[in-house]
Amino acid sequence: MRVLAEVHQLDGYPVNWPDQPVEWLSRGPLLGSWVAELAGRLVGHVSLSQGGEGDLAPMLWSEQNGATRGMTAVVGRLFVAPQARGHRIGALLIGQAVEQARRRGLHPVLDVVASDIAAAALYERLGWKLMATVEQQWSPQQTVAVLCYTAPS
Repeated sequence: MRVLAEVHQLDGYPVNWPDQPVEWLSRGPLLGSWVAELAGRLVGHVSLSQGGEGDLAPMLWSEQNGATRGMTAVVGRLFVAPQARGHRIGALLIGQAVEQARRRGLHPVLDVVASDIAAAALYERLGWKLMATVEQQWSPQQTVAVLCYTAPS
């Protein structure tokens, strides 16, 4: 939780700090999650899950490809400790999640808030393609723009 708290303080991710951070990291129909270590310290995390309530990317990908949402896997909960950036840890974690999705015969997709410019830039450097930008109502007081990406073929 220390690393997630550092990322939240610096980058504002997650946008809304969860009441139960441990539960937030493991909620949903998880297919797996992975962590990265650097010099013996935990410095990153990523998860892979089946699409759930509010995941826009699986819906968009399935509509665009004439497939079912069940044919996708959502890459999420990606974060890297600020002091560990610049070592390709984010790319390695995403690569692990993508590899595991493909081993299961699933197509990787993800959603990211549009304000997370660094994350979007990382995904695009790795070849992910933007499917759409969608306004999503997170609460009566909060509407956010969400970028929906699909992994490269």
